[in-house]
Amino acid sequence: MNPLELRGITKTYDGFTLGPIDLVVPRGYVMGLVGANGAGKTTLIKTSLGMVLPDAGTVAVVGHDRIGVVHDQPAYVADWTAVLVGRALAPFYPAWDQSRFDGLLAWAGIDPGKKVKELSRGMGMKLQLAVALSHGAELLILDEPTSGLDPLARSQLLDMVAEFMTEESHTVLFSTHITTDLEKVADYVTVIHEGRLLASTTRDELTEEWRMVHGAASELDAVRPLVRGLRQHARGWEGLMATPDTVALGRGTVVEQPTLEEIVVHLAKEPSHV
Repeated sequence: MNPLELRGITKTYDGFTLGPIDLVVPRGYVMGLVGANGAGKTTLIKTSLGMVLPDAGTVAVVGHDRIGVVHDQPAYVADWTAVLVGRALAPFYPAWDQSRFDGLLAWAGIDPGKKVKELSRGMGMKLQLAVALSHGAELLILDEPTSGLDPLARSQLLDMVAEFMTEESHTVLFSTHITTDLEKVADYVTVIHEGRLLASTTRDELTEEWRMVHGAASELDAVRPLVRGLRQHARGWEGLMATPDTVALGRGTVVEQPTLEEIVVHLAKEPSHV
């Protein structure tokens, strides 16, 4: 059984609709959930966790005691110390491993006596991860965990994710708008934009499906409807095209494998028809 499956999920707020979404997060892999701020990533995560009830559709997920969650800010009592966080949460998790929690605090450089409100954003993220990695979680859900972190803190957090994935049965849903993080850890990538699912496949398949094209102005009219995120300039044009559509391009056209960021940015833009 996959740790998380969403079928036909929709959720409507004033001015925003998520879905319909069909998404399977396969066991044993890191699934990147990527999109701009406001794309619907957090709503999708809250729906997966039962924090938001969908208007339609079904959610199948492992038991909540088998899920580790890292939000953009720690949801612990602000005056709790790091060690008290562990003591307070341990009774809720049958598989809680206190020695592992203590070791993770030390590894992450978190002072056990420091209060939650005194922790930097990076330390708060690592504290949440320490909790998640100490109670036998099978599914780790990360909601923008690296946003606003300095490069060292981001690297340390990604190392903790990699450590979690050394167990073959473990799975990660990693929501972010920082695509470089996903290029380091993600096996699958799901792209969401304005509540719609634009793509969900392996990272390698996604980057093979698309090409960045730099062409001459004289060639644009013939391919304009096939170009995503078209940008015209003095020397010609550039944009994203499906790989099969590039075979008929002229010899003077430059066709390159795109970065994940280029794919995400350009997929969010409709093809140009004018």
